[in-house]
Parts: sequence; structure tokens; C-alpha cells
Amino acid sequence: MPEGPELHLASLFVNRMCGGVVFTGPVQKSEVSKNPEVSFSCPAYTIIATSRGKEVRLTLTPQKSDSTMDIVFRFGMSGFFRFTTEAELPKHSHLRFYTNEKPCRVLSFVDTRRFGSWQPNGTWQLNRGPCIMFEYLSYRENVLSHLSDRAFDRPICEVLLNQKYFNGIGNYLRAEILFRLNIPPFVKARTVLEGLQTHLSDEDRKEQGYVLFICIVLLGGKGYDPEKMDYTDFKSWLQCYCVEGMKSVRDHNGRTMWFKGDPGPMAPKGEALAEPKTEENPSTIQQSLTLTPSYTTNVPFVP
Repeated sequence: MPEGPELHLASLFVNRMCGGVVFTGPVQKSEVSKNPEVSFSCPAYTIIATSRGKEVRLTLTPQKSDSTMDIVFRFGMSGFFRFTTEAELPKHSHLRFYTNEKPCRVLSFVDTRRFGSWQPNGTWQLNRGPCIMFEYLSYRENVLSHLSDRAFDRPICEVLLNQKYFNGIGNYLRAEILFRLNIPPFVKARTVLEGLQTHLSDEDRKEQGYVLFICIVLLGGKGYDPEKMDYTDFKSWLQCYCVEGMKSVRDHNGRTMWFKGDPGPMAPKGEALAEPKTEENPSTIQQSLTLTPSYTTNVPFVP
């Protein structure tokens, strides 16, 4: 499932491919998609993308009007953007934006499994917390000011998937974060986080909010390449998720948690631990990771 880094890379991809490009006509939806129609048609408009956690917003701006439209996307299990010629339109292209040129090109939202969604005239979901990458101080304050909430009675690995507090974190990030910080996944979240309620120095404020940003942006956004699904760099970056020698167990929500060593006192009772295994076939990882964040840094993410 695409996580915060992938959605940010998707926004960079759109801006890189569509910068200076003029689009025209109506936005077209596939017949099979159950998502809403996008009632927008314009002889000439541009597209700019912005990401926030697990959402991407496309802003359509007419050249001769100040009336813009925002479309907010959630990628589900397999969503991503492609920019192709009309003749090379992807099979599972469910929302399409056509350029004003001959031959025309098409920006497509592609979603094989169709769990993704879009909302015309949409806004960021109110039940999602600040972005883990680009709203760091607000994100940190949101977590630490709510440690008394019942949600933090749960294991840290499960709370990390709660988008109300950790907007952008998903299954592979939680495994990598906890492994690199040497934190057992099934320890009470409040116990793990309450020690962070200290005042941040100016230097800490400057550095800690940029860990994931450094992983992604300073690497040039090379990981998001829907034209060439190469997972080599990503697999090299992984230290825990789907890695040889790691254990796995289903958490209380049925999601697979990868870890090493003791799972912690709150591990599900009666749930058999998967023994360390040989490295998974690359195709298996590709099925679970639709997009490719190209990380090469070993700097851990610290809430």
C-alpha cells in the first residue's frame, strides 16, 4: 500500500511531468470506476500537485479565470499517476486529464485494485493528523498532547498506523522505524512516547523534522517511476520489512508486523510467530509495494 513517502513522490512526479503543460477539455472518468464524476471542463488549464500524509491534491487552474478546482486523491492499495500518450493509455486508468497539443498526452490516475478514491472540490480529511514529513512540529505536538487518549493504550506498532496521529505511516514504515530504534512492536505506545515530552532545542527542531524529507527529496524523487518499476534501491534500503531473518506476526487488526527479537508483552495471544525466512521473491514484494521510494539513508525516523 502506498504510504506518505510514495504519495509525496507522486506529487513530485506530477509537477515534474506537468510543469508548463497546458491541459484542455473535460476530465474523463472510466466507466467502471465508482468514484464521482469530476465536473470540470476548460479550454486551457494547468495542474499542480501537493501531498499531505496519505493524500495528494491536484489543483486545476484555468488560464483565464481565478476559479480553481481541487481534487483530493487517496491511493488505496495500488494507486499512482502516469503521464503517457493517448495511444499508450494504461489499462486501469480511471481518471484522465488531456493536454492541449497534437498528439495529446494524458495524465492518468491508475488503480488496478480500485480501492483508491478521489473527491472533486475536496479538502484534506479532517480526521487525519498533520503530515509526518512537512508539518513536523504540528505533528509532534498532536501526538504528545494526546498521549492520555485511549488510543495510546494499544501497542506502538498498531498506533503508528492510526492516521489521526501518524498521517503518512503505513506497514513498511512502522516496521523499519521500530526496528531501527530497537523498540519491540508490542509495547504500549504511551510507554514508548511519553519520554519525548521534553522541550525541543532549536537545533532539534531544525533536524528532526527533516529525516523523511532527506530520505526522499534530497534523493531527487528517483523512486517514483511508474514507467519502470525497479525495486532494487528500495529493497537495499529495507532492513526489516520482508527481509531475510526477520519474524512476522499478525497484529490485533490482522496486519502483518515484521520485527526481530522479542515482540513485546502486548503481542496477540495464541498468534503463531512466523519463523525467520529466506528473502522473499522480488515479485512478492512488488505486489505489496506498488510504488518505489528510493531510500539509501540509514537515519531513523524519530517521532
